[in-house]
Amino acid sequence: MTRAWLRVGLALLAGLLVAVAAGGPGALERLGGAALGARLQQAQRDAPGVVHSARFDPEEVRIGAESDLGGDLARYAQVIENSSPRALRRGLVHDSTRIRLPTVRGAGSTLSLIYASDAPGRTAYVAGRGPRERGEVVEIAVSTRTRDALRLRVGQRVRLKAGALENVNAVGRVVGVFRAEGGRRLWSEQPLLARPLPAVAGGGPEAAALIAPRGVELLQNQAGAELTVHWNMRLVLDGGAAARFVGRGERDFQRAMARYPLAARESYCQFGAYGGKLCLIGAHPATELETDTELPDVVEEFQRRWRQATVVIAFASASLLGVGLSAVVVTSLLVVRRRLDTDRLLRARGASASGVALARAVWSAPAVLLGFGGGCALAALGPGSSPAYGAGAGVAVLCWVLLPCLTWWAVRDRAVLRDRAPRRGGRRLVAEAVVLLLAAGGVSALRARGTEGAAGPDPLLAAVPVLLGLVAVAVLVRCYPWPVRLMARTAARGRGVVALVALSRAAKEAPARGLALLVLVVTLAGAVFGGLVSGTLTEGRRSAVAWQVGADASFLGAGRDPGMAARLARARGVRETVAVRQLRVDPVSGTDGERYGISSLIGVDGAKLREAAEDSAAARALEGAGLAGGDGRRGGADGEIPVLASEGHAGGLLTFTRHGKEIRLRVMGPLPGAVERDPALGPVRGATQARQHLLLADNRDLKAFAAPEFEETALLLYGERLDPVALRSLVPRAAPGAAPGAATGELRIRAEEQAEADDDGLIAAVTTAHTACTALAVLLALLALVLELLLSAPARGRTAAYLRTLGLGGRATSALHLLQLLPMVLAAVVGGVTLGLALPSLLGPALDLREFTGGPTAPDPHVDALFTAALGAGLVALVALAVGVETWFGRRRGLGAVLRLGRADD
Repeated sequence: MTRAWLRVGLALLAGLLVAVAAGGPGALERLGGAALGARLQQAQRDAPGVVHSARFDPEEVRIGAESDLGGDLARYAQVIENSSPRALRRGLVHDSTRIRLPTVRGAGSTLSLIYASDAPGRTAYVAGRGPRERGEVVEIAVSTRTRDALRLRVGQRVRLKAGALENVNAVGRVVGVFRAEGGRRLWSEQPLLARPLPAVAGGGPEAAALIAPRGVELLQNQAGAELTVHWNMRLVLDGGAAARFVGRGERDFQRAMARYPLAARESYCQFGAYGGKLCLIGAHPATELETDTELPDVVEEFQRRWRQATVVIAFASASLLGVGLSAVVVTSLLVVRRRLDTDRLLRARGASASGVALARAVWSAPAVLLGFGGGCALAALGPGSSPAYGAGAGVAVLCWVLLPCLTWWAVRDRAVLRDRAPRRGGRRLVAEAVVLLLAAGGVSALRARGTEGAAGPDPLLAAVPVLLGLVAVAVLVRCYPWPVRLMARTAARGRGVVALVALSRAAKEAPARGLALLVLVVTLAGAVFGGLVSGTLTEGRRSAVAWQVGADASFLGAGRDPGMAARLARARGVRETVAVRQLRVDPVSGTDGERYGISSLIGVDGAKLREAAEDSAAARALEGAGLAGGDGRRGGADGEIPVLASEGHAGGLLTFTRHGKEIRLRVMGPLPGAVERDPALGPVRGATQARQHLLLADNRDLKAFAAPEFEETALLLYGERLDPVALRSLVPRAAPGAAPGAATGELRIRAEEQAEADDDGLIAAVTTAHTACTALAVLLALLALVLELLLSAPARGRTAAYLRTLGLGGRATSALHLLQLLPMVLAAVVGGVTLGLALPSLLGPALDLREFTGGPTAPDPHVDALFTAALGAGLVALVALAVGVETWFGRRRGLGAVLRLGRADD
């Protein structure tokens, strides 16, 4: 019965490992596809992924031709959608068609008129209906907030006069009022449709209204203006479709996205316009199609991050396979132990070692074949492409040959003759040296090569964790017996015998515990490494978001649009504002003329920043140097500008020429290193490439420079109760290829950025894969540990039986078993945790977590102490449970079943 159960266990182990080897690549591909699909969806959440645009003139009067702009736009939208390449045919869909007219004056406000094919339907209207094609009256529809703010009603006529759209004098009529609620993208892309902006000094409120295509034509004909139509497309891919573009499939995606604009342009208009208007949109002369998209850049960035993700996942899967194969080895050793007496008897009767091993191979073949079939079936049921049956077959063969090889080793001539001559440790030293050299070479090669060119399974990447685990086991087996022997000597001075016997046997049997140590060390190292990476990514993304935003919100481009910056400063929930400006300078030493290096001269409102963010390193540095809140008398073209420099000594002088004038910078002291990582400087520093040096000054000392001279200006917004919706109504996210005047700056809101970081599908994929591999590895490690205990149970049982004949009690027997195994468990905990924490440092450039997080530097490692302690405590508890079960079984066996006269197995 025992042999039958061992055969079943071998079949289950082989099936699980075959399923992992054969189905792992497909599951990884599916995870990558799901992550890519989520990233594409996130990138298109607030703006379309692909924007086709064309400029068109007023309609030409033709005999027998009636303009149907709405129908023409819909027809071209279908043509453009059908032009998508075959690889993206079902994923690239038409989202909306938009025409936004320049503003006009009407209803006491500045009014933006928009045609949107994705306008809300009849159910969204609380009064009236949507605009239609009607005569010479421009029908408009407004939101409930716009109606209340402008005091409009359905049926009211509105005189539309010239504004940014010149030569306009038309009559508009309010035909409907809609409720702008829900997650419709139209409201986020055109926030003025949902809520108007209040009036500012010297002007009226700003609002937007929906119009029909005929209304667009009426106003365009009056103004004689050129308008632009946008056909917005979205790429929607599920996990299976997106998986084709992960890894090597990136080239297919980039090729398809490169061909798509050309195909769409040819389908839209077969004439090469070259800037002219030889194409037609109905009766409107139009330019050729222009295409703007950021999706290729999004996919390229994803691929860089995915390569780093495969490093983490490869370590998890390699640890799983290593632990699984170790469990197979332990199972095979247990079979060998059970059959050892019979096999030795066969050898004594003349059987050869090869014949005995071949018989064992025949015995295990059905179990391995059954496991191979079951594993392939499981892999076929899993997600992803067709399973890697070759890898599964290789793992199955490895599981099959282990048992006959171990059997041959146990019954070979030298083993049967039981040579009692003292063995030399030369072979062990050679084996340990070989493992150490292989691990060192693997780590060095991985650090030097990195993963830039990795695509698909990487044997080197998969072998490194097992090799490092073997090195850790070799070191532990050499080291941990020494303190155990010292503890045994200390116990020998006492009166009890349990501690002495248990610790002495633990030190003596340390080399025999190598396999159990390998299983525990690799499992713990993989779990700790995964927890370390997960915690580091979580904290790193949070730090990167703080660096990108700088405050609760920030507006980049405040120097180009001071009016919008003033509006944002007065927005609801804004408590404090701080201006941060950056200037590129190339100074030289004022004493010897030596070049200092290209630097970023950053000015901040030191006093305001200190009040808004007390933990700001830049504010503390300026205040400590006495530069915060200067009175401005030190600045100016004729004065020296006091600065803190990342390199230089106090009192040093730097000079550079600006517009024919020499600007003098007086270094007041060194710049603390923490200032370079201050999030308040992140928005402006992230707008340019990293430079050699950093110079910090107070804004009041930079009055010699005009606002346009600064290459970037950010307005930091602080407030615990910022209203993201109100801020977004002022500055919406810009679509790809937006007109230069459409958005003069970029608004970043920390809550939005953090939500996107938390919703990162790639990190979720890494976490899912690593959690699944760790869970399976823990189960296999538990099985391997139990089998290892079964292997060594007879020796411990005989020791306990000897002591029981001398009067040892039941509790003392349990303590004996626990103390005998406890040193190995503690060594495994120390080795596994140390290896897991050291893996990021050992891998070096091969694991660049900055690809996941962004930010100025690589994220600092974040160790989850609670998780690590729970792993160690769980392992100790597991061994204690196994010891309790073993003690219970030992009590049920009689001494005669354990002790045999004349045995010399120990």
